[in-house]
Amino acid sequence: MKWVYIAAAIALFVKFLVMPNPEPDLSFSIVQTLVQESGVPNAVTAVILRNRLYDTIFEVVVFTIAVMGAHYLLANERPFCAIYQFTDQPSIVMARLGATIAALVGIELAIRGHLSPGGGFAAGVAGGTAIGLVAITSSTEWMQEIYKRWHAATWEKVSVLIFIVLSVITLAGYELPHGELGALFSGGVIPLLNILVAVKVALGSWAAILVFIHYRGLL
Repeated sequence: MKWVYIAAAIALFVKFLVMPNPEPDLSFSIVQTLVQESGVPNAVTAVILRNRLYDTIFEVVVFTIAVMGAHYLLANERPFCAIYQFTDQPSIVMARLGATIAALVGIELAIRGHLSPGGGFAAGVAGGTAIGLVAITSSTEWMQEIYKRWHAATWEKVSVLIFIVLSVITLAGYELPHGELGALFSGGVIPLLNILVAVKVALGSWAAILVFIHYRGLL
């Protein structure tokens, strides 16, 4: 039976190589249409947070489930008894400098993601990277204390709920004014969705980092 699968795969590959794939004759520019309808110059953001917003909702939900799954699967494991961190001063300085740069990049990507390359997911990854760099040079107890003091878990859940509510309102056909194309306050609800995704991904990454450090160690 495997030879049938191999033959089918080869035939499909030959089909891709031999059969032509003509470019569709469109009387309009897809990118220009996306920009005009969304009110943001970044057409990729327009697709993610407007045209395919239904998919993006579930991408955010999947990330939430992944963080919850990390908590659930590691809950019965024995905490790591010895957690080692960087102790030499040059490594600490470089890691915290990198964390500062990553945090600033994350803020930039979240605020201006609808105007230039970037967006909520990239901003959240940059924020999570900053948190990870701080974690390898700081006390785990201190990181956990900061996480609880600022109610990061609550803000993570609130950001997801607000994102879903705004997305449902947008999918229902209600949009904020787009404003001036290219301005910081433009694109209707898209900048808000970007910021909410960035907050969700960064705080979710923080939660996952704390869990893995607690149960698996750092280095």
